[in-house]
Amino acid sequence: MLLPRLREEVLEANLELVRRGLVLYTFGNASGISRDHKLVVIKPSGVPYEAMKPEHLVVTDLEGKIVEGNLRPSSDLPTHLVLYRAFPGIGGVAHTHSEYATSWAQARRAIPCFGTTHADYFHGPVPVTGVMADGEIASEYEKNTGHAIVRAFEKVGYASVPAVLVANHGPFAWGLDPAGAAHNAVILEAVARMAYFTVTLNTDAEPVGSGLHDKHYLRKHGSSAYYGQTKEKK
Repeated sequence: MLLPRLREEVLEANLELVRRGLVLYTFGNASGISRDHKLVVIKPSGVPYEAMKPEHLVVTDLEGKIVEGNLRPSSDLPTHLVLYRAFPGIGGVAHTHSEYATSWAQARRAIPCFGTTHADYFHGPVPVTGVMADGEIASEYEKNTGHAIVRAFEKVGYASVPAVLVANHGPFAWGLDPAGAAHNAVILEAVARMAYFTVTLNTDAEPVGSGLHDKHYLRKHGSSAYYGQTKEKK
């Protein structure tokens, strides 16, 4: 069986989305990539999570050709592949239809950074894609969804804002590995929920200032980060 460790990581990422309440039935998927092998492991389409095992996952190349597996890959595979090609620093992608993040996507509104929880993970608003044209939807819809995401990051760093809202669809998140992608998807849903309550309580709420935003993001990320424990060098 190809890539057994990556299969385990991708399965665990998918199950984490379920555990955290981000997925109903089979509405979601997570994948991972082996950059060395140029292969992607992804959830099979429509298979219940409770029945899924590592051997059920599908391995494809970066063109979407199945290399190993007897099941059809997730229908969102072409979106994942576009992201892996466009964002070379990522190792995992997670897609859900989680309630609050999807609500912002359906409203076609980026999620502003109203406070430090958001700032800890996203160095700026979580962007929303443009509305896809009918022609993009009619032909190669999933692939064009990926291109819509990439366009949304023409002026935004994909590493510092590891998530997006696809207009009228839902959220995608990514990370250094499948676990990181699932983690960012969970955090995205939490900040989407808090942002919703913020604008409900105060329709004139303003985003957090850049000083506090930068402080909270940079104390966790980058060369000057000091949050958490330093890993000992072996």
